[in-house]
Amino acid sequence: MIDKKDMEIIKNLRTIEWLKSEMLTSIANLYELLAKGEDGIREDAEELISNIILMSYLLGKRLGLDYEDINSNFIDKIKLNLIEDHKIEKWYGDLSELLEFMRHN
Repeated sequence: MIDKKDMEIIKNLRTIEWLKSEMLTSIANLYELLAKGEDGIREDAEELISNIILMSYLLGKRLGLDYEDINSNFIDKIKLNLIEDHKIEKWYGDLSELLEFMRHN
Protein backbone atom coordinates (compact mmCIF):
# COMPACT_ATOMS: atom_id res chain seq x y z
CA MET A 1 0.00 0.00 0.00
CA ILE A 2 1.25 3.48 -0.88
CA ASP A 3 1.70 5.74 2.13
CA LYS A 4 1.07 9.49 2.28
CA LYS A 5 4.74 10.42 1.72
CA ASP A 6 4.89 8.27 -1.44
CA MET A 7 1.67 9.85 -2.70
CA GLU A 8 3.15 13.33 -2.23
CA ILE A 9 6.27 12.33 -4.17
CA ILE A 10 4.15 10.91 -7.00
CA LYS A 11 1.96 14.03 -7.00
CA ASN A 12 5.04 16.28 -7.14
CA LEU A 13 6.57 14.28 -10.01
CA ARG A 14 3.33 14.47 -11.98
CA THR A 15 3.13 18.19 -11.34
CA ILE A 16 6.72 18.66 -12.56
CA GLU A 17 5.95 16.74 -15.75
CA TRP A 18 2.77 18.76 -16.29
CA LEU A 19 4.62 22.06 -15.79
CA LYS A 20 7.34 20.99 -18.25
CA SER A 21 4.66 20.09 -20.76
CA GLU A 22 2.89 23.42 -20.30
CA MET A 23 6.15 25.30 -20.76
CA LEU A 24 7.06 23.39 -23.91
CA THR A 25 3.58 23.92 -25.31
CA SER A 26 3.86 27.67 -24.74
CA ILE A 27 7.32 27.73 -26.34
CA ALA A 28 6.04 25.79 -29.36
CA ASN A 29 3.04 28.12 -29.66
CA LEU A 30 5.34 31.14 -29.50
CA TYR A 31 7.53 29.70 -32.26
CA GLU A 32 4.44 29.06 -34.36
CA LEU A 33 3.13 32.57 -33.75
CA LEU A 34 6.45 34.13 -34.73
CA ALA A 35 6.84 31.88 -37.77
CA LYS A 36 3.55 33.13 -39.19
CA GLY A 37 5.02 36.63 -39.28
CA GLU A 38 1.64 38.29 -38.98
CA ASP A 39 0.95 41.75 -37.63
CA GLY A 40 -1.00 42.23 -34.43
CA ILE A 41 0.56 39.39 -32.44
CA ARG A 42 1.53 41.53 -29.45
CA GLU A 43 -1.20 40.30 -27.08
CA ASP A 44 -0.66 36.65 -28.00
CA ALA A 45 3.12 37.00 -27.65
CA GLU A 46 2.73 38.70 -24.24
CA GLU A 47 0.41 35.92 -23.11
CA LEU A 48 2.76 33.15 -24.20
CA ILE A 49 5.91 34.75 -22.81
CA SER A 50 4.15 35.47 -19.50
CA ASN A 51 3.06 31.85 -19.34
CA ILE A 52 6.63 30.65 -19.97
CA ILE A 53 7.89 32.85 -17.14
CA LEU A 54 5.09 31.68 -14.83
CA MET A 55 5.74 28.01 -15.60
CA SER A 56 9.47 28.59 -14.98
CA TYR A 57 8.81 29.96 -11.50
CA LEU A 58 6.34 27.20 -10.64
CA LEU A 59 8.68 24.51 -11.95
CA GLY A 60 11.51 25.95 -9.89
CA LYS A 61 9.30 25.86 -6.80
CA ARG A 62 8.41 22.18 -7.41
CA LEU A 63 12.14 21.46 -7.78
CA GLY A 64 12.76 22.92 -4.33
CA LEU A 65 13.93 26.40 -5.31
CA ASP A 66 12.80 29.61 -3.66
CA TYR A 67 11.30 32.40 -5.76
CA GLU A 68 13.73 34.85 -4.14
CA ASP A 69 16.72 32.68 -5.10
CA ILE A 70 15.45 32.40 -8.67
CA ASN A 71 15.11 36.19 -8.87
CA SER A 72 18.55 36.72 -7.34
CA ASN A 73 20.12 34.31 -9.82
CA PHE A 74 18.24 35.99 -12.66
CA ILE A 75 19.61 39.41 -11.67
CA ASP A 76 23.11 37.92 -11.36
CA LYS A 77 22.78 36.54 -14.91
CA ILE A 78 21.81 39.98 -16.19
CA LYS A 79 24.82 41.54 -14.45
CA LEU A 80 27.18 38.86 -15.78
CA ASN A 81 25.95 39.44 -19.33
CA LEU A 82 26.47 43.18 -18.84
CA ILE A 83 30.05 42.55 -17.71
CA GLU A 84 30.64 40.21 -20.66
CA ASP A 85 29.29 42.89 -23.00
CA HIS A 86 26.53 40.71 -24.47
CA LYS A 87 25.55 41.59 -28.05
CA ILE A 88 21.94 42.35 -27.05
CA GLU A 89 23.28 44.97 -24.65
CA LYS A 90 25.65 46.42 -27.25
CA TRP A 91 22.98 46.60 -29.92
CA TYR A 92 19.93 47.64 -27.91
CA GLY A 93 20.76 48.25 -24.24
CA ASP A 94 18.11 45.70 -23.25
CA LEU A 95 20.04 44.20 -20.34
CA SER A 96 20.57 47.58 -18.64
CA GLU A 97 16.89 48.33 -19.12
CA LEU A 98 15.88 44.94 -17.72
CA LEU A 99 18.18 45.30 -14.70
CA GLU A 100 16.70 48.71 -13.95
CA PHE A 101 13.18 47.27 -14.28
CA MET A 102 13.99 44.35 -11.94
CA ARG A 103 15.45 46.67 -9.32
CA HIS A 104 12.29 48.78 -9.22
CA ASN A 105 9.77 45.91 -9.13
